[in-house]
Amino acid sequence: MKSEKNDERKAEKRGSMIYEIRRGDGNYPELLEHIDRPPDILYGTGDAGVLKKRCVAVVGARRATTYGKWVSYQIGRRLAECGLTVVSGMAYGCDAEAHRGALEAGGTTAAVLGCGVDICYPASNAALRRRIAERGLILSEYEPGTPPRPYRFPQRNRIISGICEAVVIAEAGLSSGSLITAEYAAEQGRRVFAVPGSISAPGSLGCNKLIQDGAELVAVIDDILSGLGVAEEKERPKAVSVLGKDERKIYETVRENGEVTADFIARTLGKSVTEINAAVGVLEIKGLLVTSAGKIFIM
Repeated sequence: MKSEKNDERKAEKRGSMIYEIRRGDGNYPELLEHIDRPPDILYGTGDAGVLKKRCVAVVGARRATTYGKWVSYQIGRRLAECGLTVVSGMAYGCDAEAHRGALEAGGTTAAVLGCGVDICYPASNAALRRRIAERGLILSEYEPGTPPRPYRFPQRNRIISGICEAVVIAEAGLSSGSLITAEYAAEQGRRVFAVPGSISAPGSLGCNKLIQDGAELVAVIDDILSGLGVAEEKERPKAVSVLGKDERKIYETVRENGEVTADFIARTLGKSVTEINAAVGVLEIKGLLVTSAGKIFIM
C-alpha cells in the first residue's frame, strides 16, 4: 500500500515538471528528425521515454459521433494492449477517447498540444491531461505559457504524424483537421489507416475519401496490428470458446456483419428481439459485445 502511494507521488511530481528536449538529445524522437521543418526544441511534461516505443497516432473528429468515439477508444486500447504508444492531440471527441482507451489498458500515450504544455486546452479535459502527464507524456513545440490559437493546431499536426510510424483516422468529415494530419503523414512517408463509415454519414466522408485515395482500410482493429507486423502482447479477454450455442450464434452474426441492430439479429436467427436483447446484455457483461446508439458491435 505504501509502495503504491509512493509511485503515485512520483507520477504526480513527474507530471508537473516541464523540461526541454532539444534536437540531438537522446530523448528527441528519431523519426521527427527527418520531417520537413522539425522543431529545434520540444517542451515536455511526463515521461519522454514513452516515445522510445513504437508510436501510432489515432486522431479524428472533434464533433465525433458515438460510433467515432467508440472506435477511437477501442483502437487506442487495443494498440496500448500490444505495447504501442498511442499519440493524439487531446482534443474533444476522437482524440480524447483514443487517449482514454490507452490509459484504461494500462498502456502509454502521448498528447501533442497546439499550446504550451502548462495550458490545458480544452479546459474540460483537465482530468484527462493530468492522467496523461502522470502515466505518459504531454508534448509541444510551443514555449510554456503559449496560448492556443487556431493556426497552431494544423502546425502541431506535423509533429503528431512525425513522431509516429503510422496514423489512424478514426472518423473524419471533409473539413476535419485530422485530414491535415493524414496529409502530413503521407508526405512524411508514414502509413495511413482509415476507418470506413456509412456513405450517408457526413462525418465519415473524409475517411471514405482517404480510403478511395489509397489509405489502408481498417475492417477490424487488428488490421492495424497485422499491417504494422505487431505481435500481440496481450490476448483480448474473450471467452468465446465457452459460449452457449445461442450466444455463439449472436456473437458470430455480429462479427460477420459488423455493426448490426437487435432487429437484424432476430430476423437472421429467427428469434424474438426480446431474446436477442437479453443475450446481448449477457455478452456485454462478458466483454464481448458493446451497444451504442441502437447498434451492436464487437468489443
